[in-house]
Amino acid sequence: MRKFNSIHLVKGEDLNHHGTLFAARTAAWFVESAFSAAAAEHGDSSTVLCRNIHGMMFSIPVQKGDIICFSSRIARAGRTSVTVNIRVFSELTGTEQVNGFITFVTVDKSTGKPAPHNIVLDEPEDEYELLMRERANKLFEK
Repeated sequence: MRKFNSIHLVKGEDLNHHGTLFAARTAAWFVESAFSAAAAEHGDSSTVLCRNIHGMMFSIPVQKGDIICFSSRIARAGRTSVTVNIRVFSELTGTEQVNGFITFVTVDKSTGKPAPHNIVLDEPEDEYELLMRERANKLFEK
């Protein structure tokens, strides 16, 4: 699937009391990045709603002055839901700093009820995409 990237400069107002990127700021950028991927693939941002933030795992702290890229792509497509994998990495070093998944649902504008999105997964481009699809599918196993 296509990757959608957004870049952020981590500034002083983005930091927590430890002097690293505040998790709440990260979460806002995380959801925004994933939403952009889901809405762009669907073709209508007005019918895409966030359903579940499955996780946002920090592997290393993000520091003031870091330039970080949020790279999002759809990892799973149900009938009315899509799960997006988000990777956050340093534009300066290439080091992955945060990773996780968010699921969105598509709804009918007039009723608000779930509606098909017609997104079809293509063939995985690489091993990472295949692994993320497997991880996304496991989120829905019972």
